[in-house]
Amino acid sequence: MKEAHEEDEVPRGPGDPAGPRAPVEDGGRALPDVVPGGPVGWEHQVLTSLLGAWALAACSAQEAAAVEEHLGECDACADEALRLREAVGLLQRPESLDLDPALRTRVLDGCLERRPPRIPVPEWARPYDAEAARLDALLQDIGDAEWHAPVRLRWFEADDAASRRTTVAGVIAHLLTVDGLVAVSLGLADPLGDITAPAPAPASRTEAYWRASHYPPTRAVRAPWREQTHGIVRTVSFTGDAGRMPVSYGDFELPLHDAMLDRAFECWVHAEDIADAVDYPYQPPSARHLNSMIDLAARMLPGVLAARRRAGLAARGTRPHLVTAGEPGRSLRLEIEGSGGGEWLIPLDSPGAVGSAEHEVAHVALDGVEFCRLAAGHVPPAEAAAGQVGDREAISDVLFAAASLSRM
Repeated sequence: MKEAHEEDEVPRGPGDPAGPRAPVEDGGRALPDVVPGGPVGWEHQVLTSLLGAWALAACSAQEAAAVEEHLGECDACADEALRLREAVGLLQRPESLDLDPALRTRVLDGCLERRPPRIPVPEWARPYDAEAARLDALLQDIGDAEWHAPVRLRWFEADDAASRRTTVAGVIAHLLTVDGLVAVSLGLADPLGDITAPAPAPASRTEAYWRASHYPPTRAVRAPWREQTHGIVRTVSFTGDAGRMPVSYGDFELPLHDAMLDRAFECWVHAEDIADAVDYPYQPPSARHLNSMIDLAARMLPGVLAARRRAGLAARGTRPHLVTAGEPGRSLRLEIEGSGGGEWLIPLDSPGAVGSAEHEVAHVALDGVEFCRLAAGHVPPAEAAAGQVGDREAISDVLFAAASLSRM
């Protein structure tokens, strides 16, 4: 047995026909000399044994250079290398449909530069188009059972957290019915059909749709939702820049271009709700679209501050200063950091006042995604600010007003 073992330990040369290949560095032999200005000079059998590692991109730089030079000279090895590379391709797992949110924008921008559309999608409608497409890709990637995964919708109401339990399919039904407010304003069919909602508000429409369903919504709701999103984008494309027509949400209205941003925001927020429920990775919108959503929220804050003051929800001791419409007044500087960031001066005392750096009384710094989650009612106001300087009551009012933008 000892003699046989010693024979097995005798290193084989590169021309020996039998036995498994052992690495030259483990066999007691010196490494092949490097040919000056070119790859290593190894023999055919050694290079053939490297083809598998080469196909897996597991060779060293010297080995890869030697194999690639050999493939140009040996047809048999070239054919074998091609077969191995194809086999490696079959072993790779398919990539997720959840792509970088900025990738779609870059691809579309490149395509549109080469061939501009005859009827382009307005800039203010592109975030909705992109977020609906990203959510649809997520839905395409989940299984039948996951459509019934529990989802808890969260928002902020009367300065307290509120929630409603539903399923993934129920969330898409919610988006279908609330997007229907935009569809109806554009003259498209109402997804509620013959269902009568007690009020035209988003929550009432959603509850009416859920109650009218004989069975819990299933993945069948995806098709009408996606068809409606396509119809909305096609229709608004014919409006050009005339996006000022009002869209009613029941107790308030938004111009069409702002309503489209609002629906893009809701689409992203509820896509994250679904992604959390099914354990799916999901990224925030592209920076350009995120900035537009943050800008909409910042523009809505003065009106919300005034409504909260009328309802007695302003911070205790707050006394607004009367400001003539169009004149500068007390302001809070809202600094948004990270993706989609920027700065906004929020007038504190009147929706008609103008934000003014000279009248700045407070400064709040927030991450862009964190601010959006605050506006969605997913983050308590007391936990949202990354940095606060100045009038504490003004800061509290603005943070609570931002959370009050949320709804089911």
